[in-house]
Amino acid sequence: MAISAPRILIGAPASGGGKTTFTCGLLHALVRRGKATAACKCGPDYIDPMFHSEVIGAQSRNLDLFFSGEEQVRRLVADSAAVNDVIVIEGVMGYYDGIAVSDEASAWHVACATDTPAVLVIDGRGRARSIAAEVAGFARFREGSRVAGVVLNRVSPMLYPRLKELVEAETGVRVYGHLPVLEDCSLESRHLGLVTASEVADLREKLDKLASVMEETVDIDGLLELAATAPDLDSPAWHEEEPVPCARAPRIAVAHDDAFCFYYADALRLLEDLGAELVRFSPLADAALPEGVSGLYLGGGYPELHVRELSENASMRASIACAIESGMPTVAECGGFMYLHEQLEGDDGTTLPQVGAISGTSYKTPKLGRFGYIDITAQQDGLLADAGESLPAHEFHYWDSDNPGSAFSAKKPQSSRSWECAFSTPSLYAGYPHLYLPGRPAAARRFVEACAHWDAAR
Repeated sequence: MAISAPRILIGAPASGGGKTTFTCGLLHALVRRGKATAACKCGPDYIDPMFHSEVIGAQSRNLDLFFSGEEQVRRLVADSAAVNDVIVIEGVMGYYDGIAVSDEASAWHVACATDTPAVLVIDGRGRARSIAAEVAGFARFREGSRVAGVVLNRVSPMLYPRLKELVEAETGVRVYGHLPVLEDCSLESRHLGLVTASEVADLREKLDKLASVMEETVDIDGLLELAATAPDLDSPAWHEEEPVPCARAPRIAVAHDDAFCFYYADALRLLEDLGAELVRFSPLADAALPEGVSGLYLGGGYPELHVRELSENASMRASIACAIESGMPTVAECGGFMYLHEQLEGDDGTTLPQVGAISGTSYKTPKLGRFGYIDITAQQDGLLADAGESLPAHEFHYWDSDNPGSAFSAKKPQSSRSWECAFSTPSLYAGYPHLYLPGRPAAARRFVEACAHWDAAR
């Protein structure tokens, strides 16, 4: 059955060109118009979807062609279309930038896989006719580029009409408007990209101003008309997994506060589809794990910015250490893994005690380490995978560990580079790699099954 799914993809020639700011402004403008709007993000990023979700009041989802195949990505888009008027997909990096130096899993690849028209946000600072050369290059670089329009960012209102006429005459690509320089609407940077939505002062006021400016300077009606040209999707929507058979739903404690906030929305949904009840808690503020839980999920985030508060919450540290020691099934990714160490160095250089389930220290390094997609292959049977089984994953961190684990072998795609990583036992996965559970539903099922068995054995 074909599903109507008006949609556009917002891309850019490179990171830092303003596509997240433009995407959030467009989302807010559409919501203010009363449009039921879905948001998606290409790639493995956690932070941009947080901004999307803050704007639209619903979970944004990731569309990642390394983590999952084209059919699953189409299913996710179809699922978003089921209850929304329009879908806005934000690209990743440069439009054609994918794995290594290929275009695989790029924003362009997503546009092709989902048959979505793309609009590029072009930075107009410091040039004029050269903008047309860039637009022409991106539109013609691939046959079937999907580039259907551009928006000019950081250009003056006085110059814009001439630039629009120039670009359209030279390239045949439609210009859908512009954004002037809006310093007070920018989203600040941090070592992992943007700050999270909850940390941006006056975010709602910034979004209101941005959307109001865009109503004046961007052809939003034209963008909606472009979105409506996207063909219907013939993919079925989200496939719900069969719940794990158990006497009662296992309750999984999910760390969620300013220190731990990196989760894929569809991974949490998958755990729920499998029959788990997710219970949020705060390692920063709560005294102990929630009552009656039989599993623990410690996602990534910024524990290094809260090292003192985490350390001073001794009762929570003891509660988590006791749960892991007792065999409670636990998944800890990146920031969650750092928190499980005996010691964690904070962003200010202070090193303080943490949970202690992993011996050693997680410490700050001067540069980004082991960045990008990886496949991790289990070297022994464990909670999420048996020996020889692989999981798609992603790493992006400035911190490292003097005890990173060796239960998995990590290998970068399209590369010979590999290394050992992570801890794995029948009840624990803990390591720097972030996992995308919908890409390997069997791993999520093993986690929920382990939680159910632990609950039944208590």
